[in-house]
Amino acid sequence: MKLGGMEEMTEPPFVPREKLLEKQRYFQHVQKHTYLKGPMDKITSIAIPFALATTSVYLIARGIYNLAHGTGKKE
Repeated sequence: MKLGGMEEMTEPPFVPREKLLEKQRYFQHVQKHTYLKGPMDKITSIAIPFALATTSVYLIARGIYNLAHGTGKKE
C-alpha cells in the first residue's frame, strides 16, 4: 500500500512513538545545558575530565619534584 509516495513501514519502530514524544518533551523543558540533560551525563562531562586533570597535575608535580631533587632515576 502506498502512502503519499512512500511504502508502508514493514517493521516496528525501536521505541514506541508515545515514549519518544514523552522524552522529547522532557529534554526540551529541562533548564540545564544541553550536554548535562541526560541522567549519566554528569559523569561523562564532569567526573571523568576532572579525574584526568587531577591525575595529570599529580604526575607533572611528581616529575618536577623528582627533577629538582634528583630522585626517581632509572639506572
